[in-house]
Amino acid sequence: MRRDALMPRRPGGMGPGLLLALVVHLGLVVALAIGVHWRASEPEGVEAELWAAVPQIAAPRAVEPEPAPTPTPPRPTPAPRVEPPPDAQIAIERAKREAQERKKKEQAEKQKLEQEALRKTQAEEAKLAAQREANLKRIMGQAGATGDASATGTAAQSAGPSAGYAGRIKARIKPNIVFTDTISGNPVAEVEVRLAPDGRILSRKLIKGSGVTEWDDAVQRAIDRTEVLPRDIDGRVPPTMVIEFKPRD
Repeated sequence: MRRDALMPRRPGGMGPGLLLALVVHLGLVVALAIGVHWRASEPEGVEAELWAAVPQIAAPRAVEPEPAPTPTPPRPTPAPRVEPPPDAQIAIERAKREAQERKKKEQAEKQKLEQEALRKTQAEEAKLAAQREANLKRIMGQAGATGDASATGTAAQSAGPSAGYAGRIKARIKPNIVFTDTISGNPVAEVEVRLAPDGRILSRKLIKGSGVTEWDDAVQRAIDRTEVLPRDIDGRVPPTMVIEFKPRD
């Protein structure tokens, strides 16, 4: 009978399987002997192959994963220090006070400088006035002077004015007195008059008041209007005269 090619074959005898089993057992015995020997002595890179009935491939050796590095937490960044903003009203008030203090200081310095300048000006004016007066006295004393070389006076002559000269002076000034008020008594106003050698009135000064301000003022205004006084009988004019004025002369 012809056999179908697609049908499985009958297994053969037990010879081949028995031979394979013996080979495997022999390998196991050899492996056990080698293992015992390996445990007794340090193995030196000896590898043993295991035989099985069916060839097998060893699985890859398990590799333990390396531990992941522990992440270092970031160091906290310190927050920047924020200064508290100054109160606006306090700053404004402080600025106002400082401005006022500066203004007061500037005003005080300015006032001080003005006072110093005024004192200097007054001192200069007083100095110039004293020089003018001294020069005037010298000129008046030298013009037509009759004293000797050792004389120390400033008058044109040593003798005083004539007896009637004062009357002539008052007669020249009195018409210029304008006074219409009525006063009781006959008060006296004494006025010092400084004269140039030609009779011109250089200055006048009330040295004793009458007690009636209106009368004193009227006399001084009259002297200013007169301007020039007459010469004495010798043709000279005294540098200084004190003249008395009464309302009822």
